Amino acid sequence: MPRYYPVYLDVKGKRCVIVGGGEVAYRKACSLRDAGADVIVISPDTCPEMSNDKGLTLINKIYDESYLDGAMLVIAATDDEEVNKKVSLDAGKRNIIINVVDRPELCSFIVPSTVNRGDLCISISTGGASPALARNIRKELEGVFGSEYGVYINLLTRMRDIAMSDIKDDTKRRKILQRLAEKDILEIVKTKGTEEAEAKMREIIFQ
Repeated sequence: MPRYYPVYLDVKGKRCVIVGGGEVAYRKACSLRDAGADVIVISPDTCPEMSNDKGLTLINKIYDESYLDGAMLVIAATDDEEVNKKVSLDAGKRNIIINVVDRPELCSFIVPSTVNRGDLCISISTGGASPALARNIRKELEGVFGSEYGVYINLLTRMRDIAMSDIKDDTKRRKILQRLAEKDILEIVKTKGTEEAEAKMREIIFQ
């Protein structure tokens, strides 16, 4: 039985704390920032990219548990094992979900490897057993799911809104939405472009 329950978190506008200032910490901070989080980085030293990133709030001080106040989640990514353990303990006392990089036994959540194509996000996890294997699987999937998926999903979003607004019969609407999600429409996006795909989707909706 899997140890973890897969879930996507809405972190928009939420205080998310990163403890650590290296490249790994920066990658984690960027992912949270791109999801709309209010990212606070705690580290006496930060890598050049992090130091120059205006989308992050940097506190260049030694970690103190008071910095966790009000946080939705915490990620510890330092090279100091004792600091990482303390962050995990402090977050646990506050019932804040915590990830300690490469230490699943100190985590209440783990971050999967992901393939992103616009609004499509495919997550891969080995339950913390082998992040290297998860990365290898991600690379395979990146070759399967190309950039056309991002374009296609953007189209689906718009066409779904039209169908939801214009088609009142629930059964008919479900069938149309299922039809719009079939692979031949994706193939049109890939081989003929957005305009032809949209025309075909509108034809299906208003047939």
